[in-house]
Amino acid sequence: MNNNLIGAVVIGRNEGERLRVCLESIREQLEYVVYVDSGSSDSSVALAESLGVYVVNLDLNIPFTAARARNEGATALLKSNSKIEFIQFVDGDCEVQAGWLDKAYAFLKESGAYAVVCGRRRERYPDTTVFNQLCDIEWDTPVGETKSCGGDALIRVKAFQQVNGYRESLIAGEEPEMCFRMREKGWRIMRLNAEMTLHDAAMTKVSQWWKRHKRAGHAYAESYDLHGRSAEQFRKHDCMRILFWGAAFPLSIAFLCLFNIMFAWLFLVYPLQLTRLTFKYFRQFKQLKPSFFYALSNVASKFAQFNGLFSFYINKLRGKANTIIEYK
Repeated sequence: MNNNLIGAVVIGRNEGERLRVCLESIREQLEYVVYVDSGSSDSSVALAESLGVYVVNLDLNIPFTAARARNEGATALLKSNSKIEFIQFVDGDCEVQAGWLDKAYAFLKESGAYAVVCGRRRERYPDTTVFNQLCDIEWDTPVGETKSCGGDALIRVKAFQQVNGYRESLIAGEEPEMCFRMREKGWRIMRLNAEMTLHDAAMTKVSQWWKRHKRAGHAYAESYDLHGRSAEQFRKHDCMRILFWGAAFPLSIAFLCLFNIMFAWLFLVYPLQLTRLTFKYFRQFKQLKPSFFYALSNVASKFAQFNGLFSFYINKLRGKANTIIEYK
């Protein structure tokens, strides 16, 4: 790996010890590392500086988004070394695994048609809470050519600049949206069968789970609003499923119950859906507990996601700016 051609951008806010682990995992491998801080009240900035990392403090008078943080980090990184061809973006609650950068760098150097390469993100403590376990399952996506990446990925600077980076107005879902624009330009995305990062979700409450899925629903709605009329109909099917299961179907039953209470039996569709999904995931996971909770999350999350979808369109009608939804 040529250290002059690759650098890293880390974003974070009040990550504490997680940030130290993150930065140390990268500083061991790369010379050019930028940390973008979004108004931390802890010692994050001092910690990053003590590790020899260049720090960018976001101007919080301008609405904050992770997309904006990543873009400003990329600008600072390329200013420090204009020869950099690849940027490893990392969230501050993640640890980059040994060997990942070598594999990712080698792939992009040899595969000029690809703009982005990512790998396997895992939860550091999947057994601590059921919510952490749900995240670990969520991260376990199929390997091979794909349509998008998450927050951790190695990205080709040429492709990144061609689409003007992340869309800074998005409060969530900025990675798939940028990947969509890259694919529109003819670029491709790859997920390797390789360990990439360890993530620390630190989710312990139902309220955190709810906010995380509310943010997802908002992201689907905003992305669909931008690109839903494209040939791909970006995020249309996600939004339609949320609208049906999270609002249209239950509200229709409630309306029918005004005429005949016997229609309330239709609500049994939800436990039937839960049972069906539990057996489906059991064939995959071979364990009942994670299969049940993952199925329960998928069924129940439609209500939280509809909350996010609804809030996006209400804000749009009011001409009100969207604000970031944090679950930590």
